[in-house]
Amino acid sequence: MSIANNNLEVTIERIIPRGYGIAHAEGKTIFVALAVPGDRAKIEIRETKGAIAFAEIIEVIDAGPSRIVPPCKYFGTCGGCDFQQMTYAEQLASKVEIIRDCLRRIAKLDYADEIAVIASPKDFEYRSRAQWHVEPKTRGIGYYKRNSRELVEIDSCPKLVPRLNQELHRLREDFPWENLWSDRSFVEAAAGDDGVSIHTPGLIEPPEITFSALGETFTYAANVFFQGNQLLIPQLVETALGDAKGDIALDLYCGVGLFSLPMARRFARVIGVEEYPSAIEYASRNAAANGHTNIDFRIESVRGFLAGDPPKGVDLILLDPPRAGTEKETIANLINLGSPRISYVACEPSVLARDLKRFAEAGYNIDSVTAVDLFPQTHHVETIALLSR
Repeated sequence: MSIANNNLEVTIERIIPRGYGIAHAEGKTIFVALAVPGDRAKIEIRETKGAIAFAEIIEVIDAGPSRIVPPCKYFGTCGGCDFQQMTYAEQLASKVEIIRDCLRRIAKLDYADEIAVIASPKDFEYRSRAQWHVEPKTRGIGYYKRNSRELVEIDSCPKLVPRLNQELHRLREDFPWENLWSDRSFVEAAAGDDGVSIHTPGLIEPPEITFSALGETFTYAANVFFQGNQLLIPQLVETALGDAKGDIALDLYCGVGLFSLPMARRFARVIGVEEYPSAIEYASRNAAANGHTNIDFRIESVRGFLAGDPPKGVDLILLDPPRAGTEKETIANLINLGSPRISYVACEPSVLARDLKRFAEAGYNIDSVTAVDLFPQTHHVETIALLSR
């Protein structure tokens, strides 16, 4: 395994956070992109930081047992996927290992219990949200190239629900290029039960669409956040709520009310907190349209809400923060509320692990950890941790 022109032969041991395969050679820990456990491969070192190196596969010498041919012709160039080279069963197993690795290494928690995983009913044609980048000079529409801001033009994406691929084709013909003033822009797209919503800031105002699940109907548009894998929304909500019920519940980072509305059927009073006025407008309309009169929506940051005068005696706190997580001060204020139950919904396992460490140090127990695979073909995974004190 001697280095020659930055090249090595290595064996991939497992998949780690951020989706890299890990290998060891020449005294270095090597993170290999687009790898599969068990691969024996010739790699090229692209970057070195002390004892850490980042590498790309030049040639797969012996394929790992779960390696497959990626079905998308853009895979490896487009930055949208990094798991298409492995079977879906291996994707799920690797995501569980990623979560466990974060709990062990970041949270310093020896979580020995099972991490249940809820698979997506479809591992392709599941994604009902997309952001497409557009370039006026070339009139190109697509995604960014892996590890760059260079556009990869695509004619279709196998992860998208058919309705969004149809919309992508339509935009190629009908996009108002002559009115686009920026050198770079983007299109936000969302598909609902009754149509497609398209949004480009300052150019295309998004129509409203609806989606129904768990006895609730949600109205929203492409310019507000809504989960991108609608096939798993019932399982996501049911797992996050568990058997919780009581008097008062908080839904922090509530968006358009995805969790707030089902919570209103279980709790006498629900407070939803979200800093984006457009999301709260939809949340309030959704509550009214579904007959919920016991939800109080607040337009303010979660940090500001908790630093103010939050209610006492909260039976459940559900938080679903953005990928970057929430502030240390916010976690401290959540702990000070002393709620007996917390449901933490996270789209980044490392951030979840960082915050779980703080909750554990404050006396909270981890009752369960569940992976919900909202993002097949990528290393991303939604994780739900249910805590009690």
